[in-house]
Amino acid sequence: MMNSPLPDGEKTEYRVYFLTARQLQQRYIEVRIMSVDTHHNDAPFGTLLGYAPGGVAIYSSDYSTLDPRVYPDEASLRSYIDDEYMGHKWQCVEFARRFLFINYGVVFTDVGMAYEIFSLRFLRQVVNDNLLPLCAFANGSPRPPVAGALLIWQKGGEFKGTGHVAVITQLRGDKVRIAEQNVIHAPLPPGQQWTRELTLRLDDGRYTIQDTFDDTEILGWMIHTDDARDSLPQPTLAPEALAIHAAQRHDGSLFDGHWLNERDPVEQSYVQANQGHVINQDPSQYFTISESAEQELIKATNELHLMYLHATDKVLRDDSLLELFDIPKILWPRLRLSWQQRRHCMITGRLDFCMDERGLKVYEYNADSASCHTEAGLILQHWAERGNGVEGYNPGEDLLNELAGAWRHSHARPFVHIMQDEDEEESYHALFMQRALSQAGFESKIVKGLNALRWDNTGQLIDDEGRLVNCVWKTWAWETAIEQVREVSDAEYAAVPIRTGKPEKQVRLIDVLLRPEIMVFEPLWTVIPGNKAILPILWSLFPNHRYLLNTDFTPNEALTQSGYAVKPIGGRCGSNIDLVSRHEEVLDTTSGKFHDQKNIYQQLWCLPRVADKHIQVCTFTVGGSYGGACLRSDSSLVIKKESDIEPLVVLNDSEFLR
Repeated sequence: MMNSPLPDGEKTEYRVYFLTARQLQQRYIEVRIMSVDTHHNDAPFGTLLGYAPGGVAIYSSDYSTLDPRVYPDEASLRSYIDDEYMGHKWQCVEFARRFLFINYGVVFTDVGMAYEIFSLRFLRQVVNDNLLPLCAFANGSPRPPVAGALLIWQKGGEFKGTGHVAVITQLRGDKVRIAEQNVIHAPLPPGQQWTRELTLRLDDGRYTIQDTFDDTEILGWMIHTDDARDSLPQPTLAPEALAIHAAQRHDGSLFDGHWLNERDPVEQSYVQANQGHVINQDPSQYFTISESAEQELIKATNELHLMYLHATDKVLRDDSLLELFDIPKILWPRLRLSWQQRRHCMITGRLDFCMDERGLKVYEYNADSASCHTEAGLILQHWAERGNGVEGYNPGEDLLNELAGAWRHSHARPFVHIMQDEDEEESYHALFMQRALSQAGFESKIVKGLNALRWDNTGQLIDDEGRLVNCVWKTWAWETAIEQVREVSDAEYAAVPIRTGKPEKQVRLIDVLLRPEIMVFEPLWTVIPGNKAILPILWSLFPNHRYLLNTDFTPNEALTQSGYAVKPIGGRCGSNIDLVSRHEEVLDTTSGKFHDQKNIYQQLWCLPRVADKHIQVCTFTVGGSYGGACLRSDSSLVIKKESDIEPLVVLNDSEFLR
């Protein structure tokens, strides 16, 4: 709900809230209106105030004048340049990212609040997804600030809750000129390319920048450089902040009966698939993590997504690496074309983590056909809100809105066929995604299996109502279609063996997903980050990275000393996994249909056991950034298709550690 404009002459500070969940996830708009006299020269929201160096526009961020008819929802406030997300209009973070993008061709990863930028240590080069070093220097460092550096404020005072970021545009003796948004809302003098001028002091060989506000703290400046002398190390969390705690609701009887709404198609489908109004073995039990832990999950998710993209680019440029993925060579040109043309078209994926006092480690990236969105974004939100609710918040509560926002900027065609297998879990997942598509303004139709699809007289693919199929979102994994290609020898065809007629023949998955005129989500290239063959490549590119586990195509000496997990490269749902201890003892093993595939060997890093359950943390990427989180549990050490999804609640740090 939108706050009304400030009364004339009244000085105050307030916030505009668009989506409750986005605030709680630290991916919200928490807008700070400066303490200003509104009948001075402040310009309405979105007014061009002037330009920073390089011709980068500076806009008014006076939210008291925002017209909800022009900006009716959160998605309308997202700023993009082509397919590159800049931030929310017209906040300080949006300006800083846009300045770097336009002038240097780099961006920093998504953050919830401006002060969080100070914990980042890399930039992404937009043209090739290379990761470049970003060094942080404390205010008071012997390393001087430079033009083009980011200047970061801690949260507090004038920048309560959010912190602030500006760009240093010029150093003139003992003055530092900066450009920024969401501080000054009045037009700049003609030709002036800075918003404020701060004082720079040099005392005993150390540089300190003083703000024009007396209640703020400048953390320091950030410079893209290979010279890390005098820079700050990346901050780390105390081990106890990464723990997972078990908790119990005292109103568990609320979940004894029919507590979901079966008049809702998604919930009705969920109830049918799970044979009742159930979420786990004990719906009164839930698990909590700290707000700092979620912040670490956000940083890890955003950084790992970019690392996976960087590794994908390396793979698709090198035949010897691509060969490791066991993808038929007849598909290689299409893979590379998909990467070239649709690199920014990924809607959603899911990263699977182990998180406990030892740290945060990623197991894999389900990039091309992730699930669990319905449970995290709908079912567990009902659980959290039922009765008197629980203290804290569900970190998946805004997943539907996040997905709708991603679809809105996806370049998908107006009508989307939602393709699913004959699986009850996929049915409610498909309905949930259909809801996101509808919210984003798309028409859609769910197609179960392939029997409803056929060819018309010209060989085009149509559904049972005669509608042309030209845009698809699928629940199927790309590996299923690729396996159909493997069944046909490369020598039999001049190209990918796609049928385009033959009424007596049934439409196969490859006849849909590999037709060149059909836009498929997720794009074909997502089979690369979704294949476990990428894990050894990631380790070689980022050795000893804090979020990665040592992984190789053979059990090397380091792996035999630590123990290892044996995983098929195209495996799914925890199938065909062996966990081997450093004493060569098999700790756990699972069966499945992937036993003939090539394996990778990943450092053994067992899930924590909390309340007699092994707990795995999952985060969702939406549009390439963190979109929420959920928990899965199992009595065994391996999470499988049938494993439970557990309620997860985020508490502020003081409550969590109490």
